[in-house]
Amino acid sequence: MANYDQPIIIKKVKKNKHVHHGGAWKIAYADFVTAMMAFFLLMWLISMTTPEQKEGLADYFAPTSASNSTSGSGGVLGGTAMDNSGSKMSGSSADVINDSPASPQSADRGTIENNIGGMARDNGSELTASSDSEVNLQSQQDQAFHSAAASIKQAWQSLPELTPFMDNLLVEQTEDGLDIQIIDQQGRPMFPEGSKYPLEATRVAIAAIGPILQQLNAQVTISGHTAAGGRYDNPRYGPWELSADRANVVRSVLGEFGLGNDRVKSVMGRATDEPYFPNDPYMAANERVRITVLQSPPPVPLGLTP
Repeated sequence: MANYDQPIIIKKVKKNKHVHHGGAWKIAYADFVTAMMAFFLLMWLISMTTPEQKEGLADYFAPTSASNSTSGSGGVLGGTAMDNSGSKMSGSSADVINDSPASPQSADRGTIENNIGGMARDNGSELTASSDSEVNLQSQQDQAFHSAAASIKQAWQSLPELTPFMDNLLVEQTEDGLDIQIIDQQGRPMFPEGSKYPLEATRVAIAAIGPILQQLNAQVTISGHTAAGGRYDNPRYGPWELSADRANVVRSVLGEFGLGNDRVKSVMGRATDEPYFPNDPYMAANERVRITVLQSPPPVPLGLTP
């Protein structure tokens, strides 16, 4: 018969976890890696800096000693303060200001700060302002000449009688101002052969630009040119006389339609000199009148006082 009174024994086995070994080595390794990164970063920065930058860094970490002064709070710096140039002290030898007069005649100019520059500093500011004014004036003149060139082209295009002669009328803005040329084309001349008087279409084209040139307030030079190989019935009247007469007639027409005589700088005849096509001096386009509008500075510089 089974013994039911025998006690039942339950055995529980507890499994202990491994003891934690600690992570101090990880912290040490991280510190080592950080230090190495900082070291290589420092070496890279040093290799990239210029000698002037290195000198500035040296001045930052080893500033010059403060000047002896009885003013201030009596602290370590003796009342001196950091200057704008890095960490140099305002009382250092480079920034010391001596308040004693530099000369008996000018006691108010005795400081080094005032003596550095002086009249040159003032004149430098005036020269800078004058230079800026000249740049602005040049820009305004360029704009005025650009507008004048556009106005001349528009004036010519608005005249129906000039439509067949648009290839004979040239206007270009250059560094010197405007270059306006009235040239002959093969079978379409602007002056009758051997005559100093222009055709009616040529006169209309010249009259259209007179008021525009007057508004420019600039000097004008007019030159006449002829093509090589021309024939002249009068042996005493050749290309020099013809080119000069044509230039003078153009001047007269411009004056009749608004261009003042004081705006005309010179009128000349160049004959066959300076052909439009140097490689072919016999071409009809070499027969022309050239009007050059000169972009010149004012006779008196800006800011100049007697």
